[in-house]
Amino acid sequence: MILHELALVVNREVGIPEALITITYVDCSPDLKQAKVGFSILPDRLAGTALRKLQSSTGEIVGLLRKRLPLRRFPRFIWEFDATEKEAGKIERLIAGLDSDKENEN
Repeated sequence: MILHELALVVNREVGIPEALITITYVDCSPDLKQAKVGFSILPDRLAGTALRKLQSSTGEIVGLLRKRLPLRRFPRFIWEFDATEKEAGKIERLIAGLDSDKENEN
């Protein structure tokens, strides 16, 4: 529930021109005191800019989430850049390179 609403709020309110921010995960502690929030961004060279923007906008984001979600308390968000997509792209390129090497051998 938090993931879905957080993704909507981030894309509407915290957007960075010429970039796409995606919330990839929200990992809440059992007591809801904190939540690690992973995000990815395209292009990934803007990861630092996005992290600073998200950190500075956290208060505004929580205010908007309070209006949308029926939670008594909201966790403190810890923003983390999720490089999974970037790493997956590297692995796919390596595999494609291996496949083309095999074709060249045959």
